[in-house]
Amino acid sequence: MVKTLFDKVWDAHLVEQMDNGPSILYIDKHLIHEVTSPQAFQELEDRGIELFRPDQVVATADHNTPTLDQDKPVKDPLSKKQLQQLTDNCHKHGITLYGLGHEYNGIVHVMAPELGITQPGMTMVCGDSHTSTHGAFGSIAFGIGTSQVAQVFASQSLLLTKPKTMRITVNGTLGKGVLPKDVILYIIAQIGTNAGTGYFCEYAGDVFAQMSMEGRMTVCNMSIEMGARGGMIAPDQTTFEYVQGRPYAPKGEAWEEKLTHWKTLPTDADAIFDKEYFFDAKDIAPMVTYGTNPGMGVKIGANIPESEDASFAKSLRYMGLTPGQSLLNHPIDYVFIGSCTNSRIEDFRVAANAVKGRQKAAHVVAWLVPGSKQVEAQIEQEGLKTIFEAAGFKLRQPGCSACLAMNEDKVPEGAYCVSTSNRNFEGRQGQGARTLLASPLVAAISAIEGKISTVDAYLN
Repeated sequence: MVKTLFDKVWDAHLVEQMDNGPSILYIDKHLIHEVTSPQAFQELEDRGIELFRPDQVVATADHNTPTLDQDKPVKDPLSKKQLQQLTDNCHKHGITLYGLGHEYNGIVHVMAPELGITQPGMTMVCGDSHTSTHGAFGSIAFGIGTSQVAQVFASQSLLLTKPKTMRITVNGTLGKGVLPKDVILYIIAQIGTNAGTGYFCEYAGDVFAQMSMEGRMTVCNMSIEMGARGGMIAPDQTTFEYVQGRPYAPKGEAWEEKLTHWKTLPTDADAIFDKEYFFDAKDIAPMVTYGTNPGMGVKIGANIPESEDASFAKSLRYMGLTPGQSLLNHPIDYVFIGSCTNSRIEDFRVAANAVKGRQKAAHVVAWLVPGSKQVEAQIEQEGLKTIFEAAGFKLRQPGCSACLAMNEDKVPEGAYCVSTSNRNFEGRQGQGARTLLASPLVAAISAIEGKISTVDAYLN
């Protein structure tokens, strides 16, 4: 029987299929952080239940951690309380914690892959919607709610309705300056933010096969923004080379056994999907969003479309923009390069290459927030920090930061921020803040120019 990648991983983890009902799915890895875990731990406590598989849980601190002075006591009382609760709960239950200041600390969806915790063929969950990031390795990875976090704590399993399958194929070769972020923003702009509702999406074709693992993670990260439960890319040699040798990766004979299994995971040739989309790489260009959901995006230089939809008009009023307007040369105030979408070393290399020898516009505040302590160290070791500081950019410490404004990294009301994060909802980066989603290249260039600009002059 031919199967999709999704079906192969799902079937291997199926504990029980209820008659005409949900499934019980075993979960290999459970990632937790300080925001969505305290209530779940409390539920275990209230019900007198032991944590079933502490060895399968890994914790980090990331969401509302400060990105300055991390070696000093945390000032915000809520953040301080949540961090202490995480520490206490992990200590009590024997969970591995990479807390604030640890050399492996970072955004949960950055540090887990770089440590080799994320591997092909796994089922992975986290109390965070962008857990879909890990699907880049050929794993079934998705976000869960707090009550489900408690369910996994107690049973290492979840009661789920099996999603339908969708495949998005992009063939051809991307143009210069077109990054993975542009690919996923283009796809969402074409099919909408609800196209994936009820589906698990597999990305296939030349474009994804040619992407680095960092690029694949960017794409899978934003699967949730088109409504999908998660996104996946079949593991290949690029995947295997990325995982091999990392701290949590299998070693010796165990590696060879895993590798043999991983090579069987890609979708069979005649497998059928419930829904398919096809795109040509030559149609994709550097993108920027203009509205308050990730599907409201256009190629840089294109005009904002017309629409009589009331929510569309409300979105443009919030953004201070009008139908027919082009965002090319639109002034900006802030730039944020970071988040679980674009805070890996590859993203900072792209940005540094664009800004080297240049100076950011005087009125622009430019924040660079690495996704982990390891990325922070690489930025310094590779000399990128020197390039950024000479250009006037501010390098901060790891954390979710201005992606969701849970700490002090907030964009002021009415200010425009070119952001490499994943959401441009009203108030996402601060009350009244106006978010323009883009790639690290577009963000870096916009900081230099002080406005939304094309990438052509910066390519070398």
